[in-house]
Amino acid sequence: MSITKEEELVGMQKASEAVAYTLKEMRNYARPGLTTKQLDNYGAAILAEFGAKSAPFLTYRFPGFTCISVNNVFCHGIPSDNKTLQEGDLVNIDVSAELNGFWSDNGGSFVIGEDVNQHQKLIDASKQILHKAIHNIKGGVRISDIGHLIETEAKKRGYKVIKNLAGHGVGKSLHEEPSEIANYRDRSNPTRFKKNSVVAIETFISTTSTYAETLNDGWTMVGNKGGFMAQHEHTIVVTAEKPIVLTEMNDIWN
Repeated sequence: MSITKEEELVGMQKASEAVAYTLKEMRNYARPGLTTKQLDNYGAAILAEFGAKSAPFLTYRFPGFTCISVNNVFCHGIPSDNKTLQEGDLVNIDVSAELNGFWSDNGGSFVIGEDVNQHQKLIDASKQILHKAIHNIKGGVRISDIGHLIETEAKKRGYKVIKNLAGHGVGKSLHEEPSEIANYRDRSNPTRFKKNSVVAIETFISTTSTYAETLNDGWTMVGNKGGFMAQHEHTIVVTAEKPIVLTEMNDIWN
């Protein structure tokens, strides 16, 4: 969407507060011994307190309120009573929701307890690359140039990017134009970021794989060559200068 009046900005701020606070609290609540379904239910209760509704459930009838992906699962992990978090797990939580007609999206990867499996370096790379990408976005910048920046920064650190996962426009629905804000230079995409537009910027930084494949459940995605992936995501408003990071209170950069 494009922000054209004050009430639209306020609406996006409120929806973004709901998803950002939920993500932060879910991350703080996550611990060894907890099932991903218990963690999902915790997040659902927070969204409900805001009056917000799960975007993946509303849009796609996703079998959960949030996406919780553990270890080799890259994204769209289904919350389960049978999946218990363990010390050192790499976990990604993606929280998106609708509130009063406005939609916002954010996500982040983190380690449960002690980093016994050495995932923190990958997580830090994803966070840092997202920060650099977002702070290079303003009206008129080519989307493909931001993709090139993300992939270049990943390669510098010895990582790859997932080429079939991307950021996207957001605001009046979960996925809007621009539909593909890729993590690499997509030469077929001449689109530029537009001032006042709302977009969800995501990093998909990987140890081994370059594509994500969907498992038989129709949701869960894993790497085509295995390994691990870290994702971080903010919803922002593009301006003529520094973007407005609507979901900044999720604290993924802290």
